[in-house]
Amino acid sequence: MKVGEEMQEAEQSGATEEPKFTLNVSDGDVREVEGRRPEAEAQPPLLEARRIAEFTTPRAKLLEEAHHAIHADLASYPRALAAYEALRSDPEALASWDMANYVTMRKLGYNDHGRVHAFITGAASMALTELLLEAGVKPDIMESGVGDADDVFLAVILGTMLHDIGNQIHRVSHEQFGVMLALPILDRILGPLYPDPFKRTKVRSFILGAIDCHDLNPPPLTLEGGITAVADGTDITKGRGRKAFALGSVDIHSISALAVDQVVIEKGRDKPVLISVTMNNSGGIFQVEEVLAPKVIRTPMSRYVELRATTREQGDEQILRRVRLEGDHFVMDLDDGERVRVEVDDPQKQAAEAVLDNLGVGVERR
Repeated sequence: MKVGEEMQEAEQSGATEEPKFTLNVSDGDVREVEGRRPEAEAQPPLLEARRIAEFTTPRAKLLEEAHHAIHADLASYPRALAAYEALRSDPEALASWDMANYVTMRKLGYNDHGRVHAFITGAASMALTELLLEAGVKPDIMESGVGDADDVFLAVILGTMLHDIGNQIHRVSHEQFGVMLALPILDRILGPLYPDPFKRTKVRSFILGAIDCHDLNPPPLTLEGGITAVADGTDITKGRGRKAFALGSVDIHSISALAVDQVVIEKGRDKPVLISVTMNNSGGIFQVEEVLAPKVIRTPMSRYVELRATTREQGDEQILRRVRLEGDHFVMDLDDGERVRVEVDDPQKQAAEAVLDNLGVGVERR
């Protein structure tokens, strides 16, 4: 995206600061992940940062630059930084990411669920956490008195980067498999950082909850779990879908992912977070509706996130011009000027409601 276009979009969204996170794969231009942060002693710990992740960058380069971005975000949080450093070089974690990717991509033809996805969603989760804390929002670890901001960043980065490792066993029930597989990794990392087993167990529960709930099955109850789920939902660009498509997976998931050029996480005008999705054609709305929107609506992040999607004028013939999320409905501005309001399609919620109906459960227990 050119500078002029970025400024125009910022003016339209009401944002006055640089984005916290930009995932940009438009036009195939090679741009790198950037993390810029003034010296910690000269500035408050929560600072503006910008990261651009280009999936046309060689894989090793992308991972290295993503590492530097996350490392910069955690510079003022020693426990979280130590946990991240331990995780990124942990042999069990590395093998888990590789095998999760093998099963999902090679056996199922799905999009990336391995190490690249872990690092990209990790960077996104750091941006979301920064924006919430800057707005004065207290995640559950702080609200409950379990820990401070350092503990929040630690729980979010570990939960987000380990959320998909259960795929190495099977996609079905991968969330619960992930909890089981993460336990020895977490105990190895958290032991030296939390000598008190009472606090260590409490912090670990937030991480395991994020892993278990990242796919909304069941929906997360904590804000930390909501951050992981939404960060996972932001990795919907054609950079993630291109390899699955190349391997022969031609379906609505891979094709619609090719329609998403850019995802930007920045400070919102009416809420702490604004997530803006730019599509090269209207087909990308499937990714927004099926993947990202439910993870905003059905998590504690719903109070804090604005979600918008637009199509590029230079893309294919347009049907949809702009979309914004209002509650659990999309307000769509069509290219012919018509405005349409539709409920977000949430298959998991519908399935859960169907089960309750069949069981004859009509009233929630209080």
